[in-house]
Amino acid sequence: MDERIRASDADRDHITTRLREHFAAGRLTSDELDERVSAALKAKTHGELRQLMTDLPEPAPAAPRSTRRPYPPGPPWVVRRRGPRLLPVMLLVLLAALLPGGHWLFFGVLQAVMVFWLVACLGGIFAMSRSRRHHRHWL
Repeated sequence: MDERIRASDADRDHITTRLREHFAAGRLTSDELDERVSAALKAKTHGELRQLMTDLPEPAPAAPRSTRRPYPPGPPWVVRRRGPRLLPVMLLVLLAALLPGGHWLFFGVLQAVMVFWLVACLGGIFAMSRSRRHHRHWL
């Protein structure tokens, strides 16, 4: 960047922030900080701002983000999934439907799933109403 280009307020603020960070790290005394901050606020060009920072180190670059997977690496042909495994359940339901006389078993399994779903929904509604009542009590 050309040193003759005029500095903006944001540039001056950025330099004063960095000077305060160097002061906090012990690289500047309070007198040096005061001198440099007042010079930064009076600076008109980027060259003047750059001169205030010449004897101070640049900020460390940000650490690269980790690309680790949340699960241990394994063979590429093994697919790792989260959540319930529906394929085995669906295969059992299909097998029950295709067996001779298995359609009754299929409807029995379907009925059991529907009863479980109904109980879970009612339990959720009951728990939510208790939670709201309990929450209102503490407001």
